[in-house]
Amino acid sequence: MNQSLVMTVIGDDRPGLVELLARTVAEHDGNWLESRMSHLGGKFAGILQVSVPTSRVGALLDTLTQLEGQGLKVTSESSAATPEKVQPLRLELVGADHIGIVRDIAALLTRAQVNVEEFTTDCVPAPMSGQMLFRATALLRLPAGRSQDDLAHDLEDLAHDLLVDINLDVADGE
Repeated sequence: MNQSLVMTVIGDDRPGLVELLARTVAEHDGNWLESRMSHLGGKFAGILQVSVPTSRVGALLDTLTQLEGQGLKVTSESSAATPEKVQPLRLELVGADHIGIVRDIAALLTRAQVNVEEFTTDCVPAPMSGQMLFRATALLRLPAGRSQDDLAHDLEDLAHDLLVDINLDVADGE
């Protein structure tokens, strides 16, 4: 029988960190299922899900703790089976960067009880003016009884207030 673990990792970015983590998981007969990893502010940061034989979980967790001596801090939690999912929605936002955009979008989604499954943001210079643009992409799951049209309407109202462009569509291939 296998157990699913979700891990967070962080360390000073350098070559070999993914290999170190992958080797450690494989040495404990673990199967690397999903991950999202990135370079942020000079750090390597990520999350991943692995499946490990129940009999090997303790040894894997002990070994992961020892990776801190090699510059990689790993935390781990057991994960439950994922419930059946409904069709995801992809939210895209672009607008002039200013304080509070993420707070306001997150508050609206929380009030609507929408689950944010992925969230990516960055700031880039606008092509013509050089002014900083804030961009966000999110993968969302609606709660039962909530329509895409209702959420789109709420987001359009907020987009007007924030002076940003928002697009909400059914996510392809998720």
